[in-house]
Amino acid sequence: MQEVADLIHHKLDELLPTPDGFQEDRLFEAMRYSTLSPGKRIRPFMCVTTASLFGVNSDYSTQAAAAIELVHAYSLIHDDLPVMDDDDFRRGQPSCHKKYDEATAILTGDALLTYAFEILSMDSTHLDPHVRVELVRVVARASGFSGLVGGQMIDLLAERKDVDYTEIVRLQRLKTGALFVTSCDAGAILGKASKNMRNALRAYANNVGLAFQITDDLLDAEGTREDTGKEVGKDAKAGKATLVSSIGVDKAREQAQILASQALDHIKIFDRRAEPLRDLAKFVVQRHS
Repeated sequence: MQEVADLIHHKLDELLPTPDGFQEDRLFEAMRYSTLSPGKRIRPFMCVTTASLFGVNSDYSTQAAAAIELVHAYSLIHDDLPVMDDDDFRRGQPSCHKKYDEATAILTGDALLTYAFEILSMDSTHLDPHVRVELVRVVARASGFSGLVGGQMIDLLAERKDVDYTEIVRLQRLKTGALFVTSCDAGAILGKASKNMRNALRAYANNVGLAFQITDDLLDAEGTREDTGKEVGKDAKAGKATLVSSIGVDKAREQAQILASQALDHIKIFDRRAEPLRDLAKFVVQRHS
């Protein structure tokens, strides 16, 4: 995972604009600040690792993975805003709106999201235009009202009313799970994988995404800011609906383990080359940050 994270960091550093005496340098600084901050790069790891199953050129997969990471960075910037989740820290450093200001944070998120699609449309992402169009389609779907944005809307509404277990799962599938699924799907698209293989990888990623979110909620309930790099205990204070608040800590932890186990079942069709994906499913429920 660290090897892929280093590759993605280098690719992002190469792709992102550099301040160079322009009036919009503050925007460029904020884009780099938010995107190049330390992170596990799990979504890019899923994209690159999945693509490797099909022998995809690493230049293609790292570029597509970098675009997905830009979408993720945009979502974190906007989620942290006072009108959303109102978080002052992210990855152990001040959130974008605290480091700069709210207007700059909004523009930075907008710039990262739109730049992601510019990158996906480049010939250097894949020579086949049909592959590039499919990448744009699935990333757009995961980023919009059928994914991140829709999930965030439900999340905001959930603070004002009681939601049941099924509604919480749907919220998490959209807000968190959609980009996990798309990360694996993007690797399969780059490799022109069969429909059956794409479906297996999407099912794997869906379970991993939900397990990741449950672990995130457990860390918010039980972890420390030093471990997580952000404020903890915010879900309970905000009355936010999570599986932890719905079924309790012990059952939530058990559910995360079940999801990780189911994820492994979905990729039994792949050989030992998929071992990093199997390790990832175990890692997401064991992590402490």
